[in-house]
Amino acid sequence: MHRILSSPSFFHLPNSNPFHNNHHQLHQSKNRSSMAIPLSIMMMSFKGHRQDTFLSKNPVPTPIFNRKLMFQAPSRRERSRTLGKNSVVCKISDSSLHQGPELAKDPKGILADTWKEIHGENNWAGMLDPIDPLLRSELIRYGEMAQACYDAFDCDPYSKFCGSCKIKPDKFFESLGWTQCGYEVTSYLYSTYNVNVPNFFKKSLWPDVWSHVANWIGYVAVSNDETSAYLGRRDITIVWRGTVTKLEWLQDLMDFLQPVSYRKIASRDPSIKVEAGFLHFYTDKDKSCDFCKYSAREQLLAEVKRLIQKYANEELSLTITGHSLGSALAVLSAYDIAETGLDLREDGQAIPISVFSFSGPRVGNSRFKERLEGLGVKVLRVVNVHDKVPKVPGFFLNEQLAPVLRKIGEMSPWCYSHVGEELALDHTKSPFLKDKSDLACFHNLEAHLHLLDGYHGKGSRFWLASGRNIALVNKTSDFLKDHLLVPPNWWQTENKGLNRNHVGHWVVPERHDLEDHLPPQDLHHHLQKLGLVVDH
Repeated sequence: MHRILSSPSFFHLPNSNPFHNNHHQLHQSKNRSSMAIPLSIMMMSFKGHRQDTFLSKNPVPTPIFNRKLMFQAPSRRERSRTLGKNSVVCKISDSSLHQGPELAKDPKGILADTWKEIHGENNWAGMLDPIDPLLRSELIRYGEMAQACYDAFDCDPYSKFCGSCKIKPDKFFESLGWTQCGYEVTSYLYSTYNVNVPNFFKKSLWPDVWSHVANWIGYVAVSNDETSAYLGRRDITIVWRGTVTKLEWLQDLMDFLQPVSYRKIASRDPSIKVEAGFLHFYTDKDKSCDFCKYSAREQLLAEVKRLIQKYANEELSLTITGHSLGSALAVLSAYDIAETGLDLREDGQAIPISVFSFSGPRVGNSRFKERLEGLGVKVLRVVNVHDKVPKVPGFFLNEQLAPVLRKIGEMSPWCYSHVGEELALDHTKSPFLKDKSDLACFHNLEAHLHLLDGYHGKGSRFWLASGRNIALVNKTSDFLKDHLLVPPNWWQTENKGLNRNHVGHWVVPERHDLEDHLPPQDLHHHLQKLGLVVDH
């Protein structure tokens, strides 16, 4: 259960029909700094609200497929509105207030015909500025799948299950309120923290915990039959979790490059190197724990192999996404899958591999970049230009150096290169966000999804294409302007996860479903078929 606050002024409408407001009234509203912002302008999606504090048994759902407007260009009926001095332009249409098939074109068939372009077949040429509406919609959808890792992660050190996922795999999207997600989680991914970036991991204060060495770091999901028909292929999606700490790990990212072959990852070139900490995340294991006796790499490759075999007669795509450190693992795992040849069918055709990275740091050196792109892996990096994380590691020695200096820098173990294409966003363009210097806000994933919804191209005005609920920005931050009346850090677990037991004491409830979270029992069998060396 999550606690959500609302306000009467949050939902105040000056007229029963917002389209009847004349220009004179709108001009007057600009001078009323204390006046509540109309619902039609804010594009909030709350329904059935009360005029006071209320409790909800489920978190506010982050809609995934309920986005009919995302596929449409603005029509003549859509109005621009001005708020204060910021000249906010929001997309307002009849269908934003009324649902009906006649008000929104059916997007089915559009994505099925163009998904390869959306996933980078032509390196997103001509699709980023101005941004293609369908690409924006898909980026937000995959970004929400990455956000689900944060929403489902137990990061409370007072919890006996800190570091685990709070939800069973077969109830994952349903428990988050996404009843029409169209994907099914097939496997969870775990890593151990024998690494040089300890702040990535969360540990419980309890002596008797679910695991002393494992952390849940992501999942593998596959589209169901109905969604696959809509998408034009069966989509296997790999999602990696980012850090839940407030960027303390930045200091740890100033680490050295290490050959991928050092950690037994396939490589024909010893000069292909990635950041050592990422390699450890991906390849470390601990035989004493059932959750990480296989490395995250082994868990992932076995599950991808199983799914490719299961759907061998269908058109497939491999989509990998993540935020922050999760995006680094997304890039690394994409390289691994391609270099291992796991994406190759029996007829020699390669399954398209795409990475949608959010706020990702640099991962490897220039040889890693060249090999990754040579393997046909497509990477689109979504960044906030004010975020510091995409600027590390390699803050001084990177792809932006002059060729002569770069050649010298590549002789050191600290010269990095970004991969793929970049979609640069700027949070100062959003009139909903505060002018502050909080690096954690700049890095926040929900803020990136908000910026995506309002971005239409360089120099274009900021307006919300789908009316994505701006309250989501403040789930775990204080980034929205105060006059919007959205409480900061409102994403809460009821009573901090404590329940009353049969004698009335408040206790951490036991969970008896952890066996359902374990890696598949036939994982070892699939690893043997892959020819991977497993020390057992």
